[in-house]
Amino acid sequence: MDSGIITILLPLALAIIMVGLGLELTLKDFARVTQHPKAVLVALFCQLVLLVGIAFILCKVLALPPLLAVGLMLLAASPGGSTANLFSYLFKGDLALNITLTAINSVIAALTLPLIVNFSIMHFMQDSQQITLQLGKILQVFGIIIIPVAIGMLIRHHAPRLTEKLNRPLRIFAVIFLILIIVGAIYSERTNIAEYLTQVGVATALFCIFSLTIGYFVPRLMNIDTAQARASAFEIGIHNSTLAMTIALTVMSSTAVAMPAAVYSIFMYIFAAIFGLLLNRFAPLDRTPLLSKVS
Repeated sequence: MDSGIITILLPLALAIIMVGLGLELTLKDFARVTQHPKAVLVALFCQLVLLVGIAFILCKVLALPPLLAVGLMLLAASPGGSTANLFSYLFKGDLALNITLTAINSVIAALTLPLIVNFSIMHFMQDSQQITLQLGKILQVFGIIIIPVAIGMLIRHHAPRLTEKLNRPLRIFAVIFLILIIVGAIYSERTNIAEYLTQVGVATALFCIFSLTIGYFVPRLMNIDTAQARASAFEIGIHNSTLAMTIALTVMSSTAVAMPAAVYSIFMYIFAAIFGLLLNRFAPLDRTPLLSKVS
């Protein structure tokens, strides 16, 4: 990709998308965690601990090349995408819980993402393949996530009519931008794309399946109701791959690191739709905890 596009347009476009995310949030979304603390904590544990661990295991078992391994870990460290709210709405998840998880995840990711990525760099990369995420770049990641979201929340609070007008255009822009960044990343690495797909295709497909199933069944095993478990599944299964790709391309200056997120973006919407249909078919919506059924 052209360096001007990477250094200026990508962060600017992502900032606009993150403002759009902020338009959907209020301070009440953060406070709502007190109403469903168990559901929120279980979902965060799945996202920040279980899935990061699974991503690490996949990297080791499938022997991913260092750059792709770092890319998969970056994807695992990324928060849930706002599209999770749409899937939760379509498949009868607890939309309020989704919004709360998106709000909290966006803040936590600004702190945990640099830690996870730095760990993966130290573990997978050799001295001859230097990619760093030093303090200045960590602050850049923090700014990319937090500042635009805060701006969006302020706009919603002070200009609700403007918020209504901006919501739909920003959603459309987010979809178009995601498509463009995937196409751009693939085109930039077109000579290596077949090799990358072979190397990371299985890993991202498995990671997507694990994300959705863990996101649903772990909450159910913890006596969380079906609607909240569905919300958790989509929040955990639909990662903010746009954020991951933008960080890879701009902050880390590596197209290869962006490839797992690009490939994952192709899988996640298809798998999430199939998963939602399977839930509707085999796990009808009710409020009975899974352990109660077993016992």
